[in-house]
Amino acid sequence: MTKVAIIQARMSSERLPGKVLKEVNEKPLLLHQLERVARSKHVEKIVVATSTNPADDEIEKFAKKGNISLFRGSEGDVLSRFEGAAQETGATTVIRLTADCPLSDPEVIDHVITKYLEQPNACKFATNAIPRSYPAGLEVECFSREALEIASLEAKEDYDREHVTPFFYRNPHRFFPLSVVSTINYSKERWTLDEQSDFYLIKKIMEALSQIKVDFKMVDVLNILDANPDWRKLNSAVQETPRLVTDNIFKGADSG
Repeated sequence: MTKVAIIQARMSSERLPGKVLKEVNEKPLLLHQLERVARSKHVEKIVVATSTNPADDEIEKFAKKGNISLFRGSEGDVLSRFEGAAQETGATTVIRLTADCPLSDPEVIDHVITKYLEQPNACKFATNAIPRSYPAGLEVECFSREALEIASLEAKEDYDREHVTPFFYRNPHRFFPLSVVSTINYSKERWTLDEQSDFYLIKKIMEALSQIKVDFKMVDVLNILDANPDWRKLNSAVQETPRLVTDNIFKGADSG
């Protein structure tokens, strides 16, 4: 079993163009995330999946400079991009991450993977994204290569193909999804990168914690935010993009 983390990344964000290569401590945020994901005990390979849009040539240059595995595919059909990246890397288990989550926590990633591996073979998909209980920005989705290929073959809706995993959520009777829920609800925390105000918060967190420890975790972020409560106000006005797949999709599904 080859467990591959695929990080989808693009430069053409409408709200914050070029966000994945914005720098903190003279290092691109995407590199910060790659280094954090590499500390996972389960993940065996990491690949950045970007598009063939010329705007994403900058991501290819970044990857070549750092000897980072890269796959380029369709800009709009991200599902097919993931399938191509999984095929190229020989993945049997895919861990889906997005490059707007530079604070990805390897312990959270490993927890989701562990829960996925503990389930019967019928389970082809595990997520901590729905229902939301972890901070926004620590989402992890883990699924089988088989499930990815089924979705790529059968998903027809543009939304399903753009966002990769909605087809799994819509068909729980086929993929037996597992929802991994935090024992404490942190869903009001926002550590994802969509707008400039998000960047201000993430920059403060990274600059402060990097002086204390390189491998800071979710608990360290929570502690420093509790010590500096005004920081949370920096991005409190940001509106989350509405989701077509909602929490009630997991009624009757397992949780762990």
